[in-house]
Amino acid sequence: MRHKTMRFAPGRIPRYPCLSPAPGARAILRSMPEYSIGLDLGGTNLRAAAIDHAGKLLDKTSGSTQFSEGREAVLADMVRAIVLLREKHGVGSLAGIGIGVPGFISLKEGIIRNSNNLPFLENFPIRDEIERRLGAFVILENDANAAALGEKWMGAGRDVDDLVLLTLGTGIGGGIISGGRVIRGQMGMAGELGHIGVVPNGNPCGCGSQGCVEKHASATAVSAMARLLQLGENLTAKDVHEIARLDDERGVKAREIWRVMGESLGVVVAMLVNTFNFPLYLLSGGVLPAWEFFAPPMLRAVELHSATYRLTKGATRIEQATLGNEAGLYGAAYLPWVEKPGA
Repeated sequence: MRHKTMRFAPGRIPRYPCLSPAPGARAILRSMPEYSIGLDLGGTNLRAAAIDHAGKLLDKTSGSTQFSEGREAVLADMVRAIVLLREKHGVGSLAGIGIGVPGFISLKEGIIRNSNNLPFLENFPIRDEIERRLGAFVILENDANAAALGEKWMGAGRDVDDLVLLTLGTGIGGGIISGGRVIRGQMGMAGELGHIGVVPNGNPCGCGSQGCVEKHASATAVSAMARLLQLGENLTAKDVHEIARLDDERGVKAREIWRVMGESLGVVVAMLVNTFNFPLYLLSGGVLPAWEFFAPPMLRAVELHSATYRLTKGATRIEQATLGNEAGLYGAAYLPWVEKPGA
């Protein structure tokens, strides 16, 4: 496996036609294993990977993106990343391209309906435009949904067809997999698990509601509680985790933060268990290293609030995801196979 770092430069956007192999190369291309390309467009960077049908990562590339340059520069970055991998691994054996982006996605139209991170791509036919430039099959998906699909395909959910993933970061996202497929809802807004209310009249959320779990159990919430308890002004969740290991008053306060965070998270997981009765509920994100502190109160809260969990305790698993930040790449790469026409 070889990893490359791209340094994108703004400029005129090239057009990349669907290339046809030279006659002498057709036999070689036919013998190459089928692969797909997954692309994960984050808030500050872009990553892409070529992955074969067995889930083997063939190649990966990453780089910062030119968000300040606007839509055309970002599209150019995406196209360059895909072309870099396609030229190396072959045009004829490419099954398709999956793209994971933050926001509400309309799968049918291939449009980002709403994205706080990428407002300049909202209601723009991004899927069709990339298909036009590359001459390849493209699928657009929400990044948390892609991560859930990646965990189902090659991560902690390989042995089940039904699971829920909670992504714990600056906010809280989620993805729901049923029968091996993503549940999206009528407008692509299913799985907005971070906006489930856990505290009536709780902290106000940017979504317009109050008491959303991401205001009480995300990395941002952990930092805010640390500030309120006067542990520090600009502490990260990692800092609070390290303080929780201390055997002093600061350690006591930090452990209390993780208790509150875990209980809030447990209320939501209990709701999910009661709603879906799935065999697996996964958690991922930057706060997982503090599992030892927040998982016990989380699991106690699940047992307290979910009769379904109590009755199916041996068959219902609540675990850490295993792919880390690679989950979105694997899920995006899996999309062309699971969502292709007739699949």
